[in-house]
Formats: sequence, structure tokens, C-alpha cells
Amino acid sequence: MKIFIAGGTGAIGRPMIAELLARGHDLIALTRSSEKAQALAEQGIEPAIADVFDAEGIKAIVRRAQPEVVIEQLTALPRTYTRESMAAAASFNTRLRLDGGANVLAAAQAAGVRRYLRQSIAFWAVPGPGLADEETPLAFDASPAVAADARVVTEIEHRLLGNPNIEGIALRYGFFYGPGTWFNPDGDVAEQVRQQKFPIVGSGAGVWSWLHIEDAAIATASAAEHGNPGIYLIANDQPLAVREWLPAFAQWLSAPPPPQVSVEDALKAGGADAVYYGTQMRGVSNAKAKRELSLQPRPLEWVVGHGGRN
Repeated sequence: MKIFIAGGTGAIGRPMIAELLARGHDLIALTRSSEKAQALAEQGIEPAIADVFDAEGIKAIVRRAQPEVVIEQLTALPRTYTRESMAAAASFNTRLRLDGGANVLAAAQAAGVRRYLRQSIAFWAVPGPGLADEETPLAFDASPAVAADARVVTEIEHRLLGNPNIEGIALRYGFFYGPGTWFNPDGDVAEQVRQQKFPIVGSGAGVWSWLHIEDAAIATASAAEHGNPGIYLIANDQPLAVREWLPAFAQWLSAPPPPQVSVEDALKAGGADAVYYGTQMRGVSNAKAKRELSLQPRPLEWVVGHGGRN
């Protein structure tokens, strides 16, 4: 297939492009940089140089490319995973997803693209018992940044899935780990864990759902080829509470055990979002993705053999 990619140079973009090329697809990738365009061309990818905020420029490029599928992976996340850096990146990241994404979607529709895949987020489901699925409401009443992101996710998904002229697929990914992510031995969270700056908050009951970055790429390629319109939760088989995964992560890194802080101290140091992540986050079920996309996620490498929740 001929596939147009917006957001192909980030953590997921690189392995996704490699997977799509390995499957024999023809790729056109959007970039603003002539240097990156040259690197894309050297991989056998047709570069398309434009600013994602230039609506008419994007329309012209997609119309000229005439792809069958568009994959949108637009994000602007910082290299460091801290309260300050995430807050500093939030405004542009939201603009990129909402305004830039709207331009790419409009361009795809104008060009008659058949199928459109969009990156989304798996871990904003309302807190509650058990694992969330694709029908579980999102946490609009959560802590400030979580609630804001839940609203953004809802808006971009509604734009896509409510479009009758296109087969829209929203891929809600779990927390990425592996090469190029925060949760890798050379990543920012690993460094924080080594410095004992990433604590267990309260009881550590918040449940995180994980996804190796290469499994994300495989699932995305499968969805592009034969996914059904709608939402997919893409995560591995081991949703784990912070009190389970974080000490194991520290041990895997040969780091000291993570400190434990009270909810009150976490509120002062990290704010309500840190408390939400540490104590209220809900894991997700990957049953639909396993059934329809043949997802076969690898086990979380620092807890292989651990009895995760299924």
C-alpha cells in the first residue's frame, strides 16, 4: 500500500517506518527539515517537506501523494519526563495534536484517502476496578493535566471516528518502553530512578499498562493493513501497579530501591497529577487488539516471569 506518515521521526515513528518498509509498503513521510528529508530518502522513503500548520500546503502534498492510508503520529514530548518539562511542552503538544492533526485529517479527506490511523492514549480511563476496555469512559474529572489530555483525546478521536468518509482508527497506546523512550536504561526515567527521584506514592496502587515501542510499530502496521474502524487499546499482557513495576525496574537498572512518599508530600512536590499516576491510574485490556490485530506483545522485560494482571 501507499502510506503517508505524519510524525515519522519520533520514538514510535522510527520503528514503525522500519516495520512498514519490511512489509513492502511505499511510504511518504512528512517533515519540515531538508536534512531529515535527505535521511528519509536514503531509507527509500519519499520525503514531503511542509509545515503541519500550513493547511493548504498539507492539502497539496497529500493530494499529490494520493496515499491509500494516512498514519498520524504527531506529538511534541520533551526528552525529560518531569513536571516542569511536561508542563512546558503541553501547550505546543496540544496545538500540534489538535490543529496540526486537523490539517492532516482535512487533507486526507480532500484527497479521498480510504483509511486514517491516529495516535491516542490508553491510560486516561476513569479509575475503577478491573481493566478498562474501549467502551470505558475517559477521566474528565481527574487531576488537571490528565483531565485536559482526556478532553484532547476525546476531541481528536471524535473528529476522526465521526467522519463518515474515511475509515478512522484510533490507536490508544500504553506507556512506551524500549529504545528511544523514557523507560529504557538510557532514558530519563531510568536516570531519575537511579537518583531516587521517582518515588512510590502512597500505596502505589496506580496501575500502568505497558507497550514495547517495537510492538507498537507492529500493531500499527497491522491496523493499517486490516484493522476495523474504531478504537483499539494497544498494550501488553501485564498491567502492573506502581508498587510492583517500579521496584522491579529499579532492580533491573541495578539502582537503589525507590523511595516511598505520602500522598500529602507528593501533592506538594509533584502536584495532583503525580498522585493520580501513582495511586489512581487504571490498567487496560488488550483483548480486542489481540483478537483483531493478532497482537502478540512481549512481556515487560524487567518483570519477565512476574505474575501480571490479565
